Amino acid sequence: MTTDLNQFMDTHKELLNEQLLLKISELEAPPKLKDAMSYSLKAGGKRIRPLLLFAVIKSFGKDPILGLPAALALEMIHTYSLIHDDLPSMDNDDLRRGLPTNHKVYGEAMAILAGDGLLTYAFELIAADTSLNPATRVSMIHLLAQCAGPEGMVGGQVADMEGENKSLTINELENIHHRKTGKLLSFAILAGATIGGAVEDQIRSFQQFSYHLGLGFQISDDILDVEGDEDVLGKPVGSDTGRQKSTYPSLLTMEGAKKQLQYHIHEAKAALRETKLSTGLLEQMTDLIAVRTY
Repeated sequence: MTTDLNQFMDTHKELLNEQLLLKISELEAPPKLKDAMSYSLKAGGKRIRPLLLFAVIKSFGKDPILGLPAALALEMIHTYSLIHDDLPSMDNDDLRRGLPTNHKVYGEAMAILAGDGLLTYAFELIAADTSLNPATRVSMIHLLAQCAGPEGMVGGQVADMEGENKSLTINELENIHHRKTGKLLSFAILAGATIGGAVEDQIRSFQQFSYHLGLGFQISDDILDVEGDEDVLGKPVGSDTGRQKSTYPSLLTMEGAKKQLQYHIHEAKAALRETKLSTGLLEQMTDLIAVRTY
């Protein structure tokens, strides 16, 4: 990474982490619920979605902090999804980011409620963002509900579960991951574009960027599940194979998956150039997804 990208990511990630915990601490809610919500937020992570949102706003020459409430909401929804994914009735994982999963610490009932709390609080944060006009807030809430709900992440998760122990086609697999992984990335990018003041042609280019970036991100995940380092990932590798899930390496071979990853990275960067904006940071973040180790 370049110095500029490192500085941008470090600065905005630190701010995001501080604000996530501050927002939870300010809630008038049962202490154990707040502890459980904070626990999974404190576990860290790449924070790639909010960082993309900030970088898109910056590409318009605007202050990325304008997107802070939306970024907080997005990371809360992502974190809720991980808490629920880890539950025994879902992926039944014991570790997340190198730490015991939420239900292992707080029990299943409190983990479910912590996820519910993060999900619903996310929409409150956007609704209360007075830096955006009311129409834009409604538009952002609508977009987030679409991306996170039954047409997006939740629907993708259902399709992913139903695809276990089945041999999927590459088109079926792409459709699952476009919804399960890609839709929240799409929100990050399109919300940033909306706050930045994108015109119609730029929105279309950012939609293409988000589509290819989302698939590239998931292919990278599938590759790491085979070749990744457990100590770096903070969770066991090979879990997809254990659940007999179709993945890009299983359908395309590892070499084919890596070629497909490079194709989507190339197309994502081509879409960025079509925006005619200062997208240097976004291009570097796209490259980072292609070579990430966690």
